Amino acid sequence: MCRGSITSVGLQEHLAVLKLAIQNKVPFIYISANSGARIGLAEDMKHIFKVAWNDETHPDKGFKYLYLTPSEFKALDSSNTVRAVPVKLNEECQYQITDIIGKETGIGVENLKGSALIAGRTSEAYEKIVTLNLVTCRTVGIGSYLVRLGQRVIQVENASIILTGYQALNKLLGRNVYTSNNQLGGTQIMYKNGVSHLVVNDDFSGIYEIIKWLSFVPKLKGASLPIISTTDPVDRTITFTPTKSPYNPRYLIAGRQHQAADKLAWESGLFDQGSFIEVLGGWAQSVICGRGRLGGIPLGIVMPEILPVETTIPPDPADPTSETKTVVQPGQVWYPDSSFKTAQAINDFNQEELPLLIIANWRGFSGGMKDMYDQILKYGSYIVDALRKYKQPVIIYIPPYGELRGGAWVVVDPSINPDHMEMYADVESRGGVLEPSGTCEIKFKDKDIMKVMRRLDDTYASLSSKLAATDLTTAERKLLEEKLNERRKELSPVYHKIALTFADLHDTAGRMHDKGVIHGIIKWENARTFLYWRFKRLLLQQRIKKIFAEQMSDCINELTKAHVETVIQRLFLEENGSVKSYLWEDNEFVTKWIESDLSKNQGSVIYEYGKWLKRDVALKNIKCILDNNPDIAMDTIVHITQQFNPGKRNELSRVLDALNHCDERSPQDAET
Repeated sequence: MCRGSITSVGLQEHLAVLKLAIQNKVPFIYISANSGARIGLAEDMKHIFKVAWNDETHPDKGFKYLYLTPSEFKALDSSNTVRAVPVKLNEECQYQITDIIGKETGIGVENLKGSALIAGRTSEAYEKIVTLNLVTCRTVGIGSYLVRLGQRVIQVENASIILTGYQALNKLLGRNVYTSNNQLGGTQIMYKNGVSHLVVNDDFSGIYEIIKWLSFVPKLKGASLPIISTTDPVDRTITFTPTKSPYNPRYLIAGRQHQAADKLAWESGLFDQGSFIEVLGGWAQSVICGRGRLGGIPLGIVMPEILPVETTIPPDPADPTSETKTVVQPGQVWYPDSSFKTAQAINDFNQEELPLLIIANWRGFSGGMKDMYDQILKYGSYIVDALRKYKQPVIIYIPPYGELRGGAWVVVDPSINPDHMEMYADVESRGGVLEPSGTCEIKFKDKDIMKVMRRLDDTYASLSSKLAATDLTTAERKLLEEKLNERRKELSPVYHKIALTFADLHDTAGRMHDKGVIHGIIKWENARTFLYWRFKRLLLQQRIKKIFAEQMSDCINELTKAHVETVIQRLFLEENGSVKSYLWEDNEFVTKWIESDLSKNQGSVIYEYGKWLKRDVALKNIKCILDNNPDIAMDTIVHITQQFNPGKRNELSRVLDALNHCDERSPQDAET
């Protein structure tokens, strides 16, 4: 907790707590209320220094320097609080002050050095543990940077996050522009620009939100997820059904109260009822991010807004010509701000070791001139970077009537991180390079539509054939052309729909699955049950991967998802028999089998394989060492033999005799 001004002493305390949190892999909570780095002056010098005036009778003419008398300097020189050079003026010796050190520490640049140290440590802490920040009052300068470096920020309604106080800015501008610190860094600024993740009414609510936040993350870095029991059945169907018309996408995961037959009825969503908590809701509202639970499993969630949103840019009081700007952003599109928000949320979830669910329903990226200037390419690529580094299971799901197209598909495709990412789709979802209308503009033009008319419509075909005759008079040709054009106009609307349908049939979930770009087709109403067991299975496979890596001297990078799955499948078939091989695709059955096996004190095939793996790795290491250093082979054998009991030595002797016997027979066999 930091309050008051930030001094070198206070920063050392902060640093010690940070180191302790990193060392013990526990979350670090920073409660901030400060006035920035402490500013101080040497109070002992303030009362004794003197001024060398240009004209003592006219102070308004300025001064030459500040000085001390010889006796004053002598009294202070031993304490190293001041540095001065002797100056002779009118036969009087003065000590011109060049540097004021001061008796006390923590009154100047040392606070900035300490602030830089703690800033670096806070940035390191974000990467190594979970960091949370609660801004309860004003936080200034380095205090604001520490809050931002910790990333996850909860801001109390009347608190402000600023770099410089409004009075200082007014003095800099030479006029009274700003009236309060809230105008600079209040919630209407920091929640809207994504610095603050949540806004609360008071300190108590802030602490409550911290506790709720911590309930989603492991108690220690690398520990198991806090999976809790839930009263919301895992095997229930999802009763909220998406439509082709725009709707609030939060209903997909959180459910809704729906008016039916003069009474309110609950339509359930994907997540456990009441578990979804949205964060960063004030910023880049065309993307929705948050945390929730699926059958008690904590998940991070990213999904697009479907409805249009308005982004308001406030005017700058320092610029009299600036005005409020309102920009309308259509849904299902990534913009520069929402791309950055997506990447930041994914990074946060990764550091919290949460599995990630992406409800993918994007038509693409906004590529207008303004968005290109605002670096849509840069922020869009951040999404790829964030997913490539993700260490927990990631499932992308395309919902009913949802679509994933063009660059939007590219940045979430599982090939970015095949060891951790999978993609599924509802039967009514679509995916492709362009929307059907765009595809038809390029690949099914009007001339192609007319060819289809000629092939399928007898009247149009007959008129076209007659018009192709060479013995027609001018009047007959003109009449036929008029009839053909009329028929074409009559058929154009329906044949245009036919073209769109034809193009749309290339984007179905069936084709996606056939081409291997998605892992399966999952109906929306059954998605809760499937995703729960799939996430649970993937988490258990990740746990097994860690068990194997521990036996391999932490060579976790050598173990791919495919390798681990192959090993588990072999152990599964050995345990259950080949007659049950079809159950390998049953996530629930395999999950329960893994849980049962890992819970055994003895006889666990997974742990036994881990022990064998450890032995195999040790043997390979020994062989590698001896191959590279053959001169130590005899010393190694002697050392190993010394560890044997008499029985083992006799067994080794028999093995050596057998090897010698084989070596003696080999030349004879060769001659024969």
